[in-house]
Amino acid sequence: MTTVSAAAAAAAKLNLYLHVLGKRPDGYHELDSLVVFATAHDLITVTEAPGFSLAIDGPFGSTLVAEGTGRNLVSRAAHALADALGRDPHVAIRLTKNLPVASGIGGGSADAAATLKALAELWGVAQDDARLVELAPTLGADVPVCLFGRTAYFGGAGEQVVAGPTLPPAALLLVNPGVHMPTKDVFAARTGAWSTAGRLERDPVDVADFAQLLRARGNDLGAAAESLSPAITEVLAALDATPGCLLARMSGSGATCIGLYADVAAAASAAALINRVRPTWWVKATALLPEVPAAEVVADA
Repeated sequence: MTTVSAAAAAAAKLNLYLHVLGKRPDGYHELDSLVVFATAHDLITVTEAPGFSLAIDGPFGSTLVAEGTGRNLVSRAAHALADALGRDPHVAIRLTKNLPVASGIGGGSADAAATLKALAELWGVAQDDARLVELAPTLGADVPVCLFGRTAYFGGAGEQVVAGPTLPPAALLLVNPGVHMPTKDVFAARTGAWSTAGRLERDPVDVADFAQLLRARGNDLGAAAESLSPAITEVLAALDATPGCLLARMSGSGATCIGLYADVAAAASAAALINRVRPTWWVKATALLPEVPAAEVVADA
């Protein structure tokens, strides 16, 4: 008997700059951000089954298991897509959680988007089907850009997504001190004036030029997050001190921070240095990913 499965990578989503432009009457903030994806990822696998189930494993799976699988965005995405398609959510899903939870790199949103992609592949629905696009913002502010899956700018509260600039090859070092940063708490701690949009005026010619362009922009949630967790300040200082680091910046609402490097070898060397000093931190050398790979179907005899 053949069992049909589909798998999709849920790539880490990184905000290379994040400007807060104002607050809307509905309570959401107007944002402007350049989003990229990295080769570091969670993995979603979906398999035909007589009913619905969600299993979670991986280095950071226990946190989500403790919260209960019924609340997980993966489960919500699967049921929402099944409802939109008018079918039963008869599928067994496995989430391999390699990325830290509540860490500013879009883990839950990327997992939800990957679930939509994998199920669309399994159920014979086009990856650009309008129903996937319509569902994405109902699942979370970052889900639309994760479903888009390519370098992008997002605006509004995350629902406005357009293609971003062509970027040079680059490496990224992701470092998280093990601190969970609820997004609402970071926004509540933000002070100061609103920013203006900061989209790049041109495509960068190389990674050094890219770093220079990013230095003219920032993360408007950085100071707020550092006020809530001094460990973020330590992470940024550790990244800045590594050879070859062209830029160090917090992603999203934290606490994961990004170091930008010319190549993976430099990022890996920096990772080894930080690991020796801070062995309890999560440290991951990865590469800039222009486009998240498409979901794939695999038939197991």
